[in-house]
Amino acid sequence: MPTTSRRALLAGAAGFGAASLLTAPTATAATAAPATASTPARVRLTREEHRAVVIGSGFGGGVAALRLAQAGVPVTVLERGRRWPTGPDAETFPRVSGLDKRALWYGTVPAALRPLAELIGTPLDFAPYVGLLEPVLGENILAVCAAGVGGGSLVYQGMTLEPSEAVFHTWLPEKLDHARMHRVHYPRVARMLRTVTAPDDLIRSPNYHAARVFAERARRAGYGVEKIPMPIDWDYALAELRGEMKPSYTNGDCALGVNNGGKHSVDVTYIERAEATGKVTVATHHNVTGVARAKDGRWEVHVERTDDAGRTLEQKVLTTRALIMAAGSLNTSRLLVRAGATGAVPDLPDGLGEGWGTNGDRIYAWTNLEEDFGAEQGGPVVYGSKDWADPTHANTVIQASLPPLGLDTRTTMLVGFGVSADRGRFRYDSLTDSVSLHWPLGGDASSYRHIQRRVAALSRGLGTLTDTNLLVNSTWHPLGGAPMGTVCDLEGRVRGQRGLYVLDGALIPGTTGACNPSMTIAAVAERAMDTLVAQDVGTVI
Repeated sequence: MPTTSRRALLAGAAGFGAASLLTAPTATAATAAPATASTPARVRLTREEHRAVVIGSGFGGGVAALRLAQAGVPVTVLERGRRWPTGPDAETFPRVSGLDKRALWYGTVPAALRPLAELIGTPLDFAPYVGLLEPVLGENILAVCAAGVGGGSLVYQGMTLEPSEAVFHTWLPEKLDHARMHRVHYPRVARMLRTVTAPDDLIRSPNYHAARVFAERARRAGYGVEKIPMPIDWDYALAELRGEMKPSYTNGDCALGVNNGGKHSVDVTYIERAEATGKVTVATHHNVTGVARAKDGRWEVHVERTDDAGRTLEQKVLTTRALIMAAGSLNTSRLLVRAGATGAVPDLPDGLGEGWGTNGDRIYAWTNLEEDFGAEQGGPVVYGSKDWADPTHANTVIQASLPPLGLDTRTTMLVGFGVSADRGRFRYDSLTDSVSLHWPLGGDASSYRHIQRRVAALSRGLGTLTDTNLLVNSTWHPLGGAPMGTVCDLEGRVRGQRGLYVLDGALIPGTTGACNPSMTIAAVAERAMDTLVAQDVGTVI
């Protein structure tokens, strides 16, 4: 295999939330028992009743749990993964430079990807474990979702971007009212996540040479450059430079979680504050296998409680009058599509499973023979370049540092977020009792052309630019499947289904407007909860 291709695949697998083979940040909660798990012949069946149940603990689930608790509602949050506590010199998360079973949900990659993983020297075949990332192979697309308390916020790089009003209203429903969200809900999320930009003394250090090269190259190409707000206490990175902590930020080895702490992910912001109210219980290792409507109109949630290796310890049926789906685009959609197709939830909206998109993501490996980026590339992300003047083709390009993978020191990552009208869908197969994802061949082509033009311009010179999506077409930001406007109203209420809500990436119709989705998912959830607390608490919830 040519050196550049191998480098690109490794970069794609490691550089941005383990993108390409492993990527992505979205919320959690599973849809099926793992094939690799060992289930005892007899397990206890427990029935429980709860006031409100939230499936998933990422951006949507975290917001919902906190705001309901503050309104006095007892909430049970079901999380299929585990907690990942961090702190200085911790080794909680796997390092990309030395992957182990903690990286993967139950330890395997899809069979179709195994030869490719072996070819690049990373079989990614570990013992079963409630790991961080689940690759989901669909038609013409590989999408990835996260697991663990905090959902996709555990592994996302942290860019906290708000689309402009023009971009927002081009790609999202105008009735969401960007002006109000810009004034109220986006700032609320930024305060919760305590977003700041990287300090100049950090950027001036040798470890951040790659970031400085990106900024200089972008300006030379005629593009604007600005610092990206990040939910990070950068003092942790400065402490690493002083030798007070083992490297986690400053060597770029934070794509699978920041071991040293200092990252304001959902588990230590929204979830922590929710639990502090005394109204919220987070049940980890609770793998949701199905949802149904009970005869009395309440909701049933079917759960397998597992251990770290995926063995089923207990089966549960939770009954609730208010069920909030916040399992992320892939798992919320799969749960609801299966429930509708099997009749477990009759009369779900006709558009369920449609309106799915990739957020226009694109990952490149840039080898620059004119620059040595250094043995260690500091991360996660410092600068970005926005091209939003034409909202129909808006895109954002950033540089994402590579962790120490033993590659040459002249390669780094360039990542683009675009916009696209192309949409995929989820389909139920009665023969296998499963839900699959389908994406049109050549989807996002228009978005990709605009990203490609800008990435090629700023990387011009002696070297190579490899588009990893041409090797494995992937997204780490899946969106849609139960979108607002067709399946749900703007507050996430599923049409015709009293007490059923969607408050995660599945609610977003395919793109968040040239931005990574975390900020918009959380802001839309904050907006929705304002209304739901005012209107639904005490009646429906």
